[in-house]
Amino acid sequence: MSFELALTNCRIVDGTGSPWFRGSVGIESGRIQSVVRDDSLAGAAERTVDLDGLLLAPGFIDTHSHSDLRLFDEPALAPKTRQGITTEILGQDGFSMAPLSDEADPAEWEDHLSGLNGRLDREWTWRTTAEYFDTIDANGIGPNIGMLVGHGTVRYSVMGMADRSAEESELAAMADLVTAALKAGAIGFSTGLIYTPQVTADTDEVQRLAGRLASFGRPFVAHIRNETDDIWGALDEFVDIGDDEEIPLHLSHFKLALPPQHGKAERAIGVLEAARERGVDITADQYPYTAGSTMLAELLPSWVRTDGTDEAVKRLGNGEDRARIRQYIENRPEAWENVVVTSVASDANEGFEGMALDKIAEARNQDPAAAVMDLLLEERLEVSKITHMLADEDVETILANKQTSIATDGLFGGKPHPRTYGTYPRVLGHYVRTKNLLGIEEAIQMMTSLPARAMGLHRKGIVRPDMDADLAVFDPQRIASPATYEDPRQFPEGIAHVLVDGQFVVRNGEPTGATPGSVIRK
Repeated sequence: MSFELALTNCRIVDGTGSPWFRGSVGIESGRIQSVVRDDSLAGAAERTVDLDGLLLAPGFIDTHSHSDLRLFDEPALAPKTRQGITTEILGQDGFSMAPLSDEADPAEWEDHLSGLNGRLDREWTWRTTAEYFDTIDANGIGPNIGMLVGHGTVRYSVMGMADRSAEESELAAMADLVTAALKAGAIGFSTGLIYTPQVTADTDEVQRLAGRLASFGRPFVAHIRNETDDIWGALDEFVDIGDDEEIPLHLSHFKLALPPQHGKAERAIGVLEAARERGVDITADQYPYTAGSTMLAELLPSWVRTDGTDEAVKRLGNGEDRARIRQYIENRPEAWENVVVTSVASDANEGFEGMALDKIAEARNQDPAAAVMDLLLEERLEVSKITHMLADEDVETILANKQTSIATDGLFGGKPHPRTYGTYPRVLGHYVRTKNLLGIEEAIQMMTSLPARAMGLHRKGIVRPDMDADLAVFDPQRIASPATYEDPRQFPEGIAHVLVDGQFVVRNGEPTGATPGSVIRK
């Protein structure tokens, strides 16, 4: 048997958690065809790459990505592929780019999400899930892509930004959109219950929509309703839905945000373990940092955004509305020195990128609430932020939990969170090599076969014949992320090669510009 490519003289960590072994991998037509414990494949391949003892693993699967629009402008997605990511899952937090009904306005939806997903530098030409997938494939993409159909997206398509409970006819219409997206190949359903428009959805609405997954066997992925003072009630709501509907669950960015929840990670893990004992198939993902990142408009009360961006901007400038908004913002639990603006839309405010809100307020001769309102008004809500809100001990406790995979949750633009460039190298360098919190095989499993199983990607995540040839090759003694909060746009060290469907997207540490990836249509 001959192969297109043989990768020889390497240590293989196959993604199952088993110990590494020395061997070679033969690749043909985008698939792994052979895995052997010698170098005999060298003579059986059109091209052989001697890996000189480096470690070869399955490509990493980012179960929480916000590349939904960015991938059109930067199809190679170098910040992701250069850290070993070969598959990304889009449509997070209830925000997918499809389906949009005929009544929905793509420009308004883009406006609404600009602080999270950026903007599209081209015409929005799709509405259905299949059309969105076709547009991605026609454009080309570096890593493979899967999409969750978003709760917020289907709610917007049926109800606009309405700040109320859904009527029965609206529930039925939303559920039909979820089913249509699943039939078109969406790999699951997501919600983000702190975000407009789904923030006002009651449990019955969430359960009705998630229940459409039951006949497909696909996961319900959630940014739960609360990660701070009522995380326990939010976890119970999520688990009960999974139990009642008999569907797989996946908890997004597992964390305990802000005091007094710090130090309670073991208790939270216990909730997941108890759920599994009662028969609920639940997994989670986590980013290995103590700060989160999202749109600055998340600081606003939901009613501000119920009539779209234009009305939200008007309300931010109206004296009576500002008084109500101010009261809400001033009651937020965040300390303003811990909230950092990472990106803005205009050149006029670009100097505030990387500054904490207390310093921005000082520079503008305002109090923090006024600075938040005016910055959002001036930028038409297109502002992103980082919030330092987690405890190191909780991050480490969750990271050591065997049902938690790794994800970036990375935003682009401005001075982004360092996780966009460094999540996987940080785990392998800092937590595996330096702190010895995890073994290399255990960490690789959390990045590969565990997320593949959670997302239903049955041909990915393991180095084994007939699996997709998505692979990452790195030096375990050198791999690290130099990306910091102050200087986040730094690519990792120690990653030699990354292959997607058997083609190099990173070769000798540098991006090739290749776009061999495609949309995963279930």
